[in-house]
Amino acid sequence: MVCSACGKCGNSVATRIAYALILAVNSILSWIMLTKWAIEKLQHLMLDYVKIKCGDGDCYGWLAVHRINFALGIFHLILAGLMLGVHSSKNPRAAIQNGFWGPKIIAWLSLIGLTLLIPDRFFQFWGNYVAFIGAMLFLVLGLILLVDLAHNWAEYCLRQIEESETKTWRVILIGSTLGMFLASFAMGIIQYIFFASSGCTMNQAVITINILLWIGISVISVHPTVQEYNPKAGLAQAAMVAVYCTYLTMSAVSMEPDETEGHQCNPLIAGQGTRTTTVVVGAIVTMLTVAYTTTRAATQSLGMGGGNGNGRIRLADSDSEHNLITTQPDNSRRQMRAEALRRAVEEGSLPADALLSDDDNDSDAGGGHGSGNTAHDDERSATQYSYPMFHIIFFLATAWVATLLTMDWDDKKSSDNFATVGRTLWASWVKIVSSWVCYAMYTWTLVAPIVLPERFDFD
Repeated sequence: MVCSACGKCGNSVATRIAYALILAVNSILSWIMLTKWAIEKLQHLMLDYVKIKCGDGDCYGWLAVHRINFALGIFHLILAGLMLGVHSSKNPRAAIQNGFWGPKIIAWLSLIGLTLLIPDRFFQFWGNYVAFIGAMLFLVLGLILLVDLAHNWAEYCLRQIEESETKTWRVILIGSTLGMFLASFAMGIIQYIFFASSGCTMNQAVITINILLWIGISVISVHPTVQEYNPKAGLAQAAMVAVYCTYLTMSAVSMEPDETEGHQCNPLIAGQGTRTTTVVVGAIVTMLTVAYTTTRAATQSLGMGGGNGNGRIRLADSDSEHNLITTQPDNSRRQMRAEALRRAVEEGSLPADALLSDDDNDSDAGGGHGSGNTAHDDERSATQYSYPMFHIIFFLATAWVATLLTMDWDDKKSSDNFATVGRTLWASWVKIVSSWVCYAMYTWTLVAPIVLPERFDFD
């Protein structure tokens, strides 16, 4: 179904989209379980046979969220174990990763049902400790990828400027940099106008700190010493980090739950329509962030293992250079070619279709077995991402979703048919601290070549 919707796309792309859709459905189901309507239905289905208590009252929704996400998390851990040692779609176990969607969905739903047999105390411990740790790991991973994206975007634009004769990419780089800085400035002004009125000292402090931080990283990125050790550093990366962290800060102050000491520090609380819109937008951004983190992290070279460290593409010399006779010279050359193409695609030097074309040429020489769909199989020579790492990251994503939905959640404040996502003081501070950590990570990428020059080579 996913392959049909994607058109001509590789198995690896369709597979990742399918798993992302499962996570999205799982997250929506978890969100619904926080509404009073869903809680009443759950109580009715249990016929009062199963009593769910959390010490100070009923917590059907809280436990239901953790049961649902625990089931999907275990599902991904099982798949991670099954995928150990799979390096191409020629391995029969690759079919489990890229196919058998019906049985896998049945297994996922069955795991949700089996979680009802696990005592509530286990999920109270799981939700308060294990899921929280997993959520923090996922959050840090997402911030690392954001900084990595900022560097990759700027370096890609610079490479296009050097290789192309037109000024298009120069305009794109300068325009996007100015646009992101203007967006950061505009969001800062909006925050001061609506969320930093008299008496809202916390909002005033975090908004001011954010502005000072993005000005600081901008100055550091163009400092002569930084430019000497890393000429590719610049305002483009700083602009992307600034706009994202400013968005996090704005999202944090706009999601504060209540008024502070009689002062209305969050005017969005007064309007139900505006509040609903901000929550929905926040939920969409959260799900997009989860989808990007889970799919991007597994394709990084650290997850794949190996790599040459500096990103250069090296094709091996001919086998006849040293008069060596190999038993499978064609297969070795195909593997080296596939590895070189994969690295080129990761760096953006070649389009993703190059992998498909290479695999299509090899398919005439002798078809393999494995995932079954050889028409768009882009993993016959080597997988495009680490299967086990992919599922481990999805496991962390389920912990993040469960923690985001349930941390400081109060069923008495939820409406009958709508549950807010992240409208807690805890969630606001998580976003604020996350933005500060992101600034710190980006700053470290700028000063690390100065502090540890032997670890970096930008020649």
